[in-house]
Amino acid sequence: MNKSIIPAVVIVAGAVILVAGIRGLSGEDDWICGNDGWVKHGNPSAPMPTEACGDFQTIKVYFNNSNLDSEFSCNKVFAVERIIPKTQAVARAAIEELLRGPTEQEKAEGFFTSINPGVKIQKLSIDDGIAVIDFNGQLEFQVGGSCRVSAIRHEIAETLKQFSSVKEVIISIDGRTEDILQP
Repeated sequence: MNKSIIPAVVIVAGAVILVAGIRGLSGEDDWICGNDGWVKHGNPSAPMPTEACGDFQTIKVYFNNSNLDSEFSCNKVFAVERIIPKTQAVARAAIEELLRGPTEQEKAEGFFTSINPGVKIQKLSIDDGIAVIDFNGQLEFQVGGSCRVSAIRHEIAETLKQFSSVKEVIISIDGRTEDILQP
């Protein structure tokens, strides 16, 4: 082999080894936290991280679950985690997630809601540890039975009580608190 080619071959081989080493150690195949959440970079072998990244936060939403409570005790609810955009109105965002209902994956895991579709938050305030939340009339539309009423109350109350600023929850419908969600 020509003596002038040997240094060139050594340099090229060294460059190839260096590039392969850098690629292997660089986390090329990984999940990267971007502005819109986790982004696949390359072909990561690990699943997407479940914790929030970037301008996002994790909240809990409480639903009934037929697998975890096979006897359906009405007031037993279980948390699922949701990743939402960061907001100062985190309690409202949590209730909005509750009103969306369980995802298809959560349904497959036995989660369900007793809250009617189409329910809207009209007002939410938190003062001195008391959350007062007002919904539209859809919350009580064709709702009957003490068990379902209890389930609805617990889904809402536990979703709000996850926040340290909430110790008690008062639910109203169109401003009424006295005659709502009756069995």
